[in-house]
Amino acid sequence: MLFKKPASWKEKTVSPSDVLNKIEPGMNIFIGTGAAEPRTLVNCLMHAKGYGLQDLTLIQLVSFGDAISYKALQSKRYRLKTFFSGWVSAEAISAGQVDLVPSRFSAIPLLMKEGQIPIDVAFIQITPPNKAGYCSLGVGVDVARRAMEQADLVVGEINQEIPFTFGDTFVPFDAFDMVIESIDPPFYFPRFPVEPVFDKLAANVASVIEDGSCLAFTFGPIFEALPRHLAHKKDLGIHTPFFTDALMELVKSGAVSNRKKGLFRGKSLTAYALGSKELMQFLDKNPIVEFQSIDKVFHPLEIGQNHRFVFIIPVRRVDLSGRVVLHNSKENVTAGPGQMADFFNGAEISLGGYTIVALPSRNRQGNPNIRLSMENAPDLLSLPESIDLVATEQGIAHLRGKTIRERAQALIEIAHPEDRAELVEGAKKANLLYKDQIFLADSAHFYPADIETRHTFKEKLDVRFRAIKPSDEDQMRQLFYRFSDKAIYYRYFSPIKTMSHEKTQEYVNVDYRDALSIVALVGDPGQQKIIAEARFVKHQNKPFVDVAFVVDEAYQGYGIASYLYKMLTKLAKDRGAQGMTADVLASNRAMLKVFEKGSFPVQAKLEQGIYELTIDLSGDLSGPKN
Repeated sequence: MLFKKPASWKEKTVSPSDVLNKIEPGMNIFIGTGAAEPRTLVNCLMHAKGYGLQDLTLIQLVSFGDAISYKALQSKRYRLKTFFSGWVSAEAISAGQVDLVPSRFSAIPLLMKEGQIPIDVAFIQITPPNKAGYCSLGVGVDVARRAMEQADLVVGEINQEIPFTFGDTFVPFDAFDMVIESIDPPFYFPRFPVEPVFDKLAANVASVIEDGSCLAFTFGPIFEALPRHLAHKKDLGIHTPFFTDALMELVKSGAVSNRKKGLFRGKSLTAYALGSKELMQFLDKNPIVEFQSIDKVFHPLEIGQNHRFVFIIPVRRVDLSGRVVLHNSKENVTAGPGQMADFFNGAEISLGGYTIVALPSRNRQGNPNIRLSMENAPDLLSLPESIDLVATEQGIAHLRGKTIRERAQALIEIAHPEDRAELVEGAKKANLLYKDQIFLADSAHFYPADIETRHTFKEKLDVRFRAIKPSDEDQMRQLFYRFSDKAIYYRYFSPIKTMSHEKTQEYVNVDYRDALSIVALVGDPGQQKIIAEARFVKHQNKPFVDVAFVVDEAYQGYGIASYLYKMLTKLAKDRGAQGMTADVLASNRAMLKVFEKGSFPVQAKLEQGIYELTIDLSGDLSGPKN
């Protein structure tokens, strides 16, 4: 028991049957959502006989099918209206047992105010009143206040096991026409188990979330796995429809400060809480969690006030143009079209904000989740322009600002390796890829995702490093055209003027059994550009590799070339190379200095203005010299 019970409120309670005597046929009854569902009132309503319980409309924003069972709805005494098509509602909606109201969540309070959603009776779960005579709405502000304003009969169900929460939750005890005491525990929501594929997927999602980002969480194994991958982040903010056990873990890790938020700074903002008994205890009188109504939590303009707002959406499938198929079943707890539209728009408004679609590359039956096309699929969300990144356990595809061809290439790279060849062939036939697009099937299995890293150079220049991908073709062409004639000559030893598609795609399609290429990127996720590239290729007749690298002239002098050289030497050594070779023009003093400062001895031989360098890797790697 979380609260000390004042004696006064007990004397004012009535029995559930007293409440049911006030119900008349044809009434519209509002019921709170999730853990805010007044279960004793609803259970009595569902199982009572007699009274005026005929032709009633029950209104619940999100129905979890706990107290309002769909078996009871088959009696035809009740009709349920809901605004959410996931979880257990999906089957009942398809069967015609439940009415779905398509709407943005942020617009629901206005629909009620205008009388579009009439309410005669409001069943609201509350805490016992405090000494000042105020109850708390507990774990679901929902649209409870608006429903109370519209209803002719307002009934409170006092549940002593729900937390007394802060925010727009305080309601005077005398605002209720009738009050009952709950005899049922609140609705606790079980946590999802996390399979290894979802843990890897969560790690990839976390890799593109920057310090100071503001996050929205829903439910599912991805969100269960995220906290441990975000625990090292700094100054994260929370603006979320649902506060969960996973979010509680993230807050406890110290990664959340809410200091960078533009709205409700210093507080984690939510409309609902759903989870375990431990979560309820955490929320009790907790001043750092702010509960507000859905017109604030879901409104895009409110969301957009938070810089770097990141909206993560678990989906079922995605096609090569970026269209997604939503979960419309018990796997989808809290992310329907009405909720997502608001958060999509909020992320678009947010400065530095973006949307991440997340899914495993294959489903539990082993079928691909990335498809060529899903034009006529049910539950299709066709908002490809709003999706910035797609994540699978195989990696991240950056879609913002990309052409259909570039999107297709990037999405193929994060499909399951066994599914990529078929996707490439299908994309060629559908003219989504070039007809001559190179595809190295074996490279899909050997891509070295484990080498990805990041480093902060002087002047706080943050650079990410990863292995090159075929989808980097256009970025590499752009890098080439940013070079001066001198830089091109230093790298290619000839005055090359153009870098064609044919040349570039050969360059970016690397057989990782015999070669390695690393690119360096700057910029926020979804807006990154390549500023450097380094590679080595195995010699055919000796255990050496030949190395070459180039850095955008605007980023020279930061030490990026030295860092890349250090990466190359370590990776070459790890792969069994005993030495490295490189050709450097005698006039390219900056590049020669990179080799000289390295950790391994260099032998140089000058031939016709070109230094032929040999680097012995047989010693210990101690890092670049100062």
